Amino acid sequence: MSATAGQAADGVRSLADRFGIEPGMVVMEIGYDEDVDHDLRDALADRCGELVDEDTDEVVDAVLVWYRDGDGDLFELLVDALGPLADNGVVWLLTPKAGRDGHVEPSEVAESAQTAGLQQTSTINAGVDWSGARLVLRRGSKSKK
Repeated sequence: MSATAGQAADGVRSLADRFGIEPGMVVMEIGYDEDVDHDLRDALADRCGELVDEDTDEVVDAVLVWYRDGDGDLFELLVDALGPLADNGVVWLLTPKAGRDGHVEPSEVAESAQTAGLQQTSTINAGVDWSGARLVLRRGSKSKK
């Protein structure tokens, strides 16, 4: 129930734990721009190593998607994220919090995720300006491979 010394000393480090990122995992990042939460990115990269971009040929354990209203079609972006994702992988959809520029309505996230064959399992506070939605393949969804 208590945080480890590292987690207590570094609140951002505990975010890496909450994202379920482990050493050696391959994490792909989509939607990087200047407004991303750099502390969060650093914490995740410190945990798993360098984040790979969407041009990777590797099978990935997790996809970190930064998405803002106006970034294009969310459904298409989620489908693109599924391509290199391992069967038991997870998509973390990061969107600006309510009241921030680029905020995305939760109904848009839910509809796009469902249409892409994903279901939202949880949400987390992913930083000062960002919320994170954990998306996984729905049970019974056809494998994309």
